[in-house]
Amino acid sequence: MPVVLARIDQRLIHGVTVNQWNGELRPKRYMVVDDVVSQDEMVKASMRMSKPAGTGMSIINHEKAINNFNNGNYDSQRVFLIVKEPSILITLVKAGVEIPEINVGVIFEDAGRRTYTKRVALNDDELRDLKELSSMGIPVKFQYTPEEDALTLETVIKRVGGN
Repeated sequence: MPVVLARIDQRLIHGVTVNQWNGELRPKRYMVVDDVVSQDEMVKASMRMSKPAGTGMSIINHEKAINNFNNGNYDSQRVFLIVKEPSILITLVKAGVEIPEINVGVIFEDAGRRTYTKRVALNDDELRDLKELSSMGIPVKFQYTPEEDALTLETVIKRVGGN
């Protein structure tokens, strides 16, 4: 299974993902799957500059990600998959991409979002999507850095009295 972890982080590539998680996961490839960012050459160039030496980086849309995974392009690699929204992960999983675990790192507070942890706020759709991923047998954990204790989706929901 090439994906070692899927992370939901609205900032995508930043110091925590390329430094702290790199040491924990030892990925050979960072893969950002985002239909908008994948079309922005300037943003892609700045993200590529921050990747650790000895690793690859793909910044692609969801269709290309599905094709590449299904064609076995990453079978010999350790892939750290990073997306902005849980809905992208549902699309990938339904298309056959195996995801062993989901890490929810950063989703900013915004109108219509309820705060669940210090760094994660979710709207109803995002919460529903995380529950769906969990129901598929994929562990969903909230953890900003590897040094922090991970909280399960169920624990986070109970803390805020959600459904």
